[in-house]
Amino acid sequence: MTSRLFVPAAAAALLAGCATARPERPPPRAVNVTAEAPPALPAGAMAYLYGSAEAAALSEQTYNALTAYVRDVVERARDRRGRLPTERRAGTLPRWPNSAVLVPGATAASAETIPCSALPPAVVLDMDETAVLNLGYEYNDARTGAAFDAKRWDRWERTGADKVVAVPGAVAAFRQLRALGVTMVINSNRSADNAAATAAALRSAGLGEFRHGDTLYLKGDVDGRSGKDGRRLEIAKHYCVLALVGDQLGDFADLFNPPGPAPALGRRLLASVGPIQARWGQGWFVLPNPVYGTGLGTGWDETFPQDKRWGDDPAQGAK
Repeated sequence: MTSRLFVPAAAAALLAGCATARPERPPPRAVNVTAEAPPALPAGAMAYLYGSAEAAALSEQTYNALTAYVRDVVERARDRRGRLPTERRAGTLPRWPNSAVLVPGATAASAETIPCSALPPAVVLDMDETAVLNLGYEYNDARTGAAFDAKRWDRWERTGADKVVAVPGAVAAFRQLRALGVTMVINSNRSADNAAATAAALRSAGLGEFRHGDTLYLKGDVDGRSGKDGRRLEIAKHYCVLALVGDQLGDFADLFNPPGPAPALGRRLLASVGPIQARWGQGWFVLPNPVYGTGLGTGWDETFPQDKRWGDDPAQGAK
């Protein structure tokens, strides 16, 4: 933004009148002060996710689909007296369907999930760019162009609670699902050391209250790993996880992120293996995030197969 400050002509005349008949220096001229203009907003991913109506619509669409799916599961689990599995006597059928959490050691070829029994229902969500948008942090990224720094991110976790907003659709979905008796659980790779500040950020975004170790699980909890399977399995001991929500494939299963450099093309194909493909929209729900994460590791060959490349030749288009 550019600001300009002008000294009016009347003010110049007043200053001249206060001087001697032969001023030692000429009266002041109009002054033009230009503030430093901010850099142009980075085009593409950041402007799309945080500023476009299209990204907002995709997020609303995902949360609408999540809410409809969970509502259907809850309604089908009710018996003729309107009771849910958690309200029935032990051994009474039917119960919840299997959890959305994969069993330990599951593979893409099997993708078996944990039985639920009569545990209370829950939805487990990632936090960043799934439940909240980190507008304050991304503004700083856009202005500085600085590379990711773990210490800067830690400062953001500790001090940025009032600079986040809810992902479009999240507030309404959280409210509607809680009204159905479903607990909302956050499983994030934010640091467990910053649990209080993270809960404050969720509260500031209008998503309600979260308790560390019950409805809020963070990096350092359970097994100390950044992979989320350990935390998912712990959550599944206390809740029937009806759905998982995230913006990275690791929000659904660690099998998508094996140790070492995973081939990007193989990872893309893994998401379409039969048992996995059937889960998208049926217990697993993905939010758009073209800004950062494991989904941005493809190169030319993985993104544009050799046999699908086109080179413009004007001579070929001539009639």
